[in-house]
Amino acid sequence: MATIDGRPALYGISLKQLEDLNAARGRDAISKLEEYGGVTELCRKLYTSPTEGLPGTEKDIAHRRDTFGSNHIPPKPPKTFLSLVWEALQDMTLIILQIAALISLVLSFYKPPKTEVGNIDEEGDHGWIEGVAILVSVIVVVIVTAFNDYTKERQFRGLQSRIEGEQKFTVIRGGESTQIPVREIVVGDICQVKYGDLLQADGIIIQSNDLKVDESSLTGESDHVKKGEGSDVLMLSGTHVMEGSGRMVVTAVGILSQAGIIFRLLGATVDQHEEEAKKRKKDKDVEEGIVANSHTPLPTTDGMNNVGHEANGGKDTTKEEERVSHGNKEKSVLQAKLTKLAIQIGYAGSAIALLTVIILIVRFCIQTFLIEGKPWDPYYSNHFVKFLIIGVTVLVVAVPEGLPLAVTLSLAYSVKKMMKDNNLVRHLDACETMGNATAICSDKTGTLTTNRMTVVQSYVCGDYYKTSPVPHSAPAQIVDLIVDGISINSAYTTLVMLSDKPGELPKQIGNKTECSLLGFVLEMKRSYQEVRDKHPEETFHKVYTFNSTRKSMSTVIRLESGGYRVYTKGASEMVMKRCSFTYGQGGKLEPFPIAMQDRLVKNIIEPMASEGLRTICLAYRDFVPGKAEINQVRIDSEPNWDDENFIVDNMTCLCIVGIEDPVRPEVPEAIRMCQRAGITVRMVTGDNINTARSIAMKCGIVTKDQDCLILEGKDFNKAVRDQNGEVQQDLLDKVWPRLKVLARSSPTDKYTLVKGIIDSKLTDNREVVAVTGDGTNDGPALKKADVGFAMGIAGTDVAKEASDIILTDDNFTSIVKAVMWGRNVYDSIAKFLQFQLTVNVVAVVVAFVGACFIQDSPLKAVQMLWVNLIMDTLASLALSTEMPTADLLTRKPYGRTKPLISRTMMKNILGQAVYQMTIIFCLLFLGEHLLRIDSGRGADIHDPPSQHFTVIFNTFVMMTLFNEINARKIHGQRNVFEGIFSNMIFYGIWIITFVSQILIIQYGGLAFATTPLTLEQWGWCVFFGFGTLVWGQLVTTIPTKKLPKVLSYGRGHPTDVVALQNLVEDKFDGDGSDKKRTAGQILWIRGLTRLQTQLRVIRAFKSTLEDLEEKRSLHSLRSSRSHSGLRPPTANDIIYIDDDTRSNSFSGPTSMQDSCR
Repeated sequence: MATIDGRPALYGISLKQLEDLNAARGRDAISKLEEYGGVTELCRKLYTSPTEGLPGTEKDIAHRRDTFGSNHIPPKPPKTFLSLVWEALQDMTLIILQIAALISLVLSFYKPPKTEVGNIDEEGDHGWIEGVAILVSVIVVVIVTAFNDYTKERQFRGLQSRIEGEQKFTVIRGGESTQIPVREIVVGDICQVKYGDLLQADGIIIQSNDLKVDESSLTGESDHVKKGEGSDVLMLSGTHVMEGSGRMVVTAVGILSQAGIIFRLLGATVDQHEEEAKKRKKDKDVEEGIVANSHTPLPTTDGMNNVGHEANGGKDTTKEEERVSHGNKEKSVLQAKLTKLAIQIGYAGSAIALLTVIILIVRFCIQTFLIEGKPWDPYYSNHFVKFLIIGVTVLVVAVPEGLPLAVTLSLAYSVKKMMKDNNLVRHLDACETMGNATAICSDKTGTLTTNRMTVVQSYVCGDYYKTSPVPHSAPAQIVDLIVDGISINSAYTTLVMLSDKPGELPKQIGNKTECSLLGFVLEMKRSYQEVRDKHPEETFHKVYTFNSTRKSMSTVIRLESGGYRVYTKGASEMVMKRCSFTYGQGGKLEPFPIAMQDRLVKNIIEPMASEGLRTICLAYRDFVPGKAEINQVRIDSEPNWDDENFIVDNMTCLCIVGIEDPVRPEVPEAIRMCQRAGITVRMVTGDNINTARSIAMKCGIVTKDQDCLILEGKDFNKAVRDQNGEVQQDLLDKVWPRLKVLARSSPTDKYTLVKGIIDSKLTDNREVVAVTGDGTNDGPALKKADVGFAMGIAGTDVAKEASDIILTDDNFTSIVKAVMWGRNVYDSIAKFLQFQLTVNVVAVVVAFVGACFIQDSPLKAVQMLWVNLIMDTLASLALSTEMPTADLLTRKPYGRTKPLISRTMMKNILGQAVYQMTIIFCLLFLGEHLLRIDSGRGADIHDPPSQHFTVIFNTFVMMTLFNEINARKIHGQRNVFEGIFSNMIFYGIWIITFVSQILIIQYGGLAFATTPLTLEQWGWCVFFGFGTLVWGQLVTTIPTKKLPKVLSYGRGHPTDVVALQNLVEDKFDGDGSDKKRTAGQILWIRGLTRLQTQLRVIRAFKSTLEDLEEKRSLHSLRSSRSHSGLRPPTANDIIYIDDDTRSNSFSGPTSMQDSCR
């Protein structure tokens, strides 16, 4: 028989049998498992040990991977380059241009007979060149667009692969707990699951402690499912562990797991949906366009547990769930404004283009047929085609095609650089949104502090150990109880290990608070591992795991003498309230009345908290048969373990410890930088109010004499809720402006605060809020925030999926770097916008005026396509790759309602447009006299290019090129050359564009409608171009503050554009029916399809892997939305609240006068 590492190669259970086991649910799964002999026998059949795990040899792992599959779900194949080319060809303006060019090409070969129109054979010899040139230009546009999309998709798939590669899960191999990449999990692995985990494979429970799982992503049911050996043994991939911990043996991985099955169904559903959409001739955005930061629910598929349906009659909850998961999060601030701008420019450009064509046609007909009286000749159709081409070209130039590319390039460039600054961006638009942030609600532990905790003070048996926490005078039996309580009542995945390098501090693995307690055990010269070996997890009778409601954790074990012991640890105030006894001097058992508890709070807990220490209380309780001591409970039968209030009550307090978590040394300066940049930093923590206040003062969030509020969660709720327990915005508005620290807060409190700040209309520019979070229950607040930051090290999988950016070092300073990059993105796009709109205004006005006065456009179709494509593409790359500078953090944030185009930018745009149009019109109507050349006005359709119009084209490009340098500054700075040589991309592209223009002018010939210029003529063109820099200095001298506010554009809240967005986002109604559009709307909507699609940058970067990840997390956050009602405020003053003033409550804003002392 073949063997693998000494064991048989043939497993005791087949892949088909495992699939049948995984397909069962509830009691059926237990029955099925019993058919195979139970979980222990299943492990034996898979040649794995429930306690030791797999041996972990390469040969064994490889054989399991070959037999049962690898834990990898292959992403949907990326679109091919040709398919992207085909998509780019669907642009309506390009289609019109292609048709017009083909008609022009066909007509150029038409040879009309000699008539009174004249002999045009010689003129028609080169008539085909313009049609071919336009077709070539369209091909270049399409290839560049497709290449951009292709490159972006590859970049983002690479980013997703990196994220996936960094995902790890805890397994037991060779008897050791270790973290391995998710892809390396194989069937037979013993996985340790805990609160906050996203399950990465299917498995059967071996052992569980109060394990509850959110399976709503599969079933649509929001209730958490209790998992246990006797209730529900099946753990499914794609679900979230919401409470408890345990171990499971992996039975399915990759495409055979539940997530893989859904992925396969999802893939088929998407393909089918695409086919149906094509039949309806709907825009491709219907099935593919996903608004940035939205989280689309899984589709409903038959036989898949009614995915996306509620149990009550199969009611479709897709819209509700999407709204919940989205958290009503709006589009990013800049994105919404750009969408509005793009749509309005599109309509304006369409109107001007149509008007241009009408004027050209009407003037030509009046001049030719009425005034000159000529009869119709087929030859004249060339003129009409030319007029159509000019009109479409005006539209092409009017719509800022380079704008979405600038957005994409700036974001992609920033995201790549931000990864080096420990910011892993999951949603690209969060990058620029962060630049607008006006408020940051930050966690304390790990973000503002080092998250390396140490017990530095203790209170044991009536003695307060301040300098050294080791209770050297405590009786041995009390120390034994403390050691056992800490060792047993903590996650067994939490470890303190000696460092590999001598002289370094021990490694802390797992929960840092528990690590500090284990370190406390080691300081007492005891071994926590010996205690754990004596009491393995399998022997635990009951575990009440830590959650945000309990603020404590309890573990029940059997006593050797019979009965049970409950060990509890948690927030000192919470646990002490449940204690009736304590140990005094010499280990004497004493009653623990409320008066004594209050003294302990005042003399021990508050002094510890005032030094910034986290206080933890340890306690225990015994349930014994027979005679019981005063602090024990006599039992005749097993207690009702579900009655937690009875079990964890009348306990005996063992000790109180003070845990230090030092402030990161770099945080105070980072917070000062935020404050200088106009960003308010608030601390939201679950810690004691005194601890929170101390840390906030050390960080600089509050100062000694600052007028602000520091509240506990319960007092915050009293202040913001009405008599019915509902949150009222007007009450919130009285509290949040001065609130700096929220202590003892629940996840719901955090969500309420974030939502209240975002929805508030107290400030003109509206608040843009960033939030940090690491716990599963932080999900709602992270989703509601404009930008959610999850902790990469301490954060749970649920928090990471709800976030927009992951801080890979859990450090607040990385948030400041994100602010800098975000502002840089906003400024880079504003720079390009200033440049782009100047080009568009000048080109459109020149084409329109030319049509009105000379029946021709001074800038030919191919020339405008060159300006539109090459200049815009290259300029977007040049202006979007500027590095951020420290100056970005010296100005106030833009906020939500700040104009997209400021008065300074509009001053520059209009000022430069006036200069450029003045020069062009002077050259157009007086150029032949100034430069002593033949006039190009009134030339026939087939006349060769003139020097006159070539000078106009060249001057326009030179002015545009030099204005690109002006566009580098948008805040009125005079030195436009500052830092220009620090950006090699900018000056490299500028030089390349200049050289390309020389080649086009001198050698472009008929294809570009140019003729070579003399050195003198070149000198004049460059002179006029250089004049834009001088003119820019004159424009800068105009005081911006004296300009009317009407000159700014984009003022107002982004929600104002919802109607316009709905018009462009060609989606289905809830019942699947198509929205009705007028023919005119459809024409212009489709003309803007590519622009709108690119503006939603996330669609261009879309990856199937990311989509699946988002869909997995859709339902995981529904359970934290509700909050119990609290009594309304009754007093008349809003004052500073701490433990000594609990009776105070809140009302009007006029009395908020207390300092943060």
